[in-house]
Amino acid sequence: MNSLKMFLLMPAPDGGAGGSGNFITTLIPFALIIVIFYFFIIRPQNKKQKETQKMLSTLKKGDRVVTIGGLHGVIQSVRESTVIIKVDENAKLEFSRSAVSSVSAQAKDEKEDKEEKQIEEKKAGEDKKD
Repeated sequence: MNSLKMFLLMPAPDGGAGGSGNFITTLIPFALIIVIFYFFIIRPQNKKQKETQKMLSTLKKGDRVVTIGGLHGVIQSVRESTVIIKVDENAKLEFSRSAVSSVSAQAKDEKEDKEEKQIEEKKAGEDKKD
């Protein structure tokens, strides 16, 4: 108990010029933590958000999509803030654009294949004319 009183009553050490060095060494770990958070958490989050916004803005009729609820379908029509997704022959559902989580890779591949076939057919048609 006596030693505790002595510890509490001790005067603070003279900081003088050494006090500012202590302050800087204290700030360095905090600065490093902020930099690490930026590069490992904030920056990737912003990048993913930009990709999602780009994907949502390029939605068009015929795209195969998956909603955030796991519903698979083909976009029947696109409106300003909603999309109508054809799920079955007679079932069409209207969703907010933000409810679309991804465009199926199969749909992209099918579109690319169709575009390539159309280009080849045009070239073949031009060659036949010549």
